[in-house]
Amino acid sequence: MKTAIISAMVLCTALTSAAGTWTLDSCINYALDNNLTVKSRKIDIKSGELDITAAKDRHLPNVSAYASQSLSYGRGLTADNTYTDRNTSNFGWGVNMSLPLFQGLSAVRQTKYAQANLRAMVEDLEAAKDNITLNVISAYLQVLYAGEMCKVAEEQLRLGLVEQSRREELLEAGKIPELDLIEAQSQVAQNRLSLVNAQNDRTLALVDLAQLLELPDIDGFDIAPVEDDGMTLYSPDEVYNRALESNHSVLAARRRIEAADRNISLARSSYLPNLSFNAGIGSNYYTVSGITSESFARQMNHNFNKSLGFSLSIPLFDAFSSRNGVRRAKIQHLNARLQYETTERNLYKTIQQAYYQAKGATEKLRSAEISADATRQAFEAMQQKYDFGRANATEYEQARSNYVRATAEAVQAKYESILRRRILAFYNK
Repeated sequence: MKTAIISAMVLCTALTSAAGTWTLDSCINYALDNNLTVKSRKIDIKSGELDITAAKDRHLPNVSAYASQSLSYGRGLTADNTYTDRNTSNFGWGVNMSLPLFQGLSAVRQTKYAQANLRAMVEDLEAAKDNITLNVISAYLQVLYAGEMCKVAEEQLRLGLVEQSRREELLEAGKIPELDLIEAQSQVAQNRLSLVNAQNDRTLALVDLAQLLELPDIDGFDIAPVEDDGMTLYSPDEVYNRALESNHSVLAARRRIEAADRNISLARSSYLPNLSFNAGIGSNYYTVSGITSESFARQMNHNFNKSLGFSLSIPLFDAFSSRNGVRRAKIQHLNARLQYETTERNLYKTIQQAYYQAKGATEKLRSAEISADATRQAFEAMQQKYDFGRANATEYEQARSNYVRATAEAVQAKYESILRRRILAFYNK
């Protein structure tokens, strides 16, 4: 279900033919299958299921068997009230059963408490998946952003090399001093350094993404681009109202309140009496030295005994243990409610921040695109003027720097806008 939601929300391009290229969907799905936090939550669920089984098993009877053999040597008291040396041997066996009939409702309430805990654990698992999904989306877009910045750095280097070549020709023709060529060469060196830094940034971003996916290394690992699908910006209140019904962190907090209610009922069970049915069978064999005894088989038959009975336990005073247990459960209930309110408020803050960040990023993107287009046209015009000698090198470099900076800002605004709107859409599912 979660995969279908993510697939509907995230628009990706198809896998390219290059080996090792991953889409955003494939990264998310792989992370959900291999992330250690998600695996740990799955183990918690297995433990919760075992708690339910253990609670239900409390309705079953306890059956035990025993056997004993004892030997006695030395002086002992006889039936004549005298002491004499004798050896005795005693063997006994038996089977006992105790069936709980009424346990103060503790078994029933323990089962309901374990079931409520399991429901909270399931929501915790889904919440962990949500966090991993958001982290993967953020890391994935960071790699794409770093890749775009590499392209900007490559374009900057290309322009620098073109200008350096141009100045070399002008220097050979004797039209510029050697200092102008040195400045161009220095600029190219700086551009190469910027490109190396941009490539390193992309590699580190790719490492961060690979670590989220629990991949051992990034050899052969690369990602496909995504398109901006122009997601609608809903108001924070609209998104929040939907998130209250579907956000797994909120649902987990609600389930913990239910579990806390069940825990109070469970604690109150200690005020009620317990009734059990008991049954048993057994026999024994006894011999005394110097006295003729019946055979083992005859004694087993003659001494065979059966027992039936009921046991009732009524709590009268347990040093306030039950009272303190109920009070402790009520405190846990209050804490669960506070955690729920905290989760709700944090969710609203997160959605509100995502909305205004997405709105601001969209507006910034429009402005950055206009600025990038304007600086590109200004640079092209300045390049023509520079080619005809109507502009100096300082003016040319300034125009080129403005163009490169505006392009970088447009790239940053683009991926900031995509990220913020995807986060908002994620909470709006």
